Amino acid sequence: MTTPPVWRKSSRSTEGTSEQCVELAQLPNGIGLRDSKAPHTGHLLLTRAAFTDLVQQVKHH
Repeated sequence: MTTPPVWRKSSRSTEGTSEQCVELAQLPNGIGLRDSKAPHTGHLLLTRAAFTDLVQQVKHH
């Protein structure tokens, strides 16, 4: 039996302030990103290295 992933969103994302949230989960083969409003539509899978690069790019722009 596989344990379902734990999806998390930013602590700055609180109820009532914005419905535009991205959720992240550590998956066996990388990092999953999904739309919190539509989790049933699937997720984007990034390698850990690609996720780290994405975070660095976001921080510097």
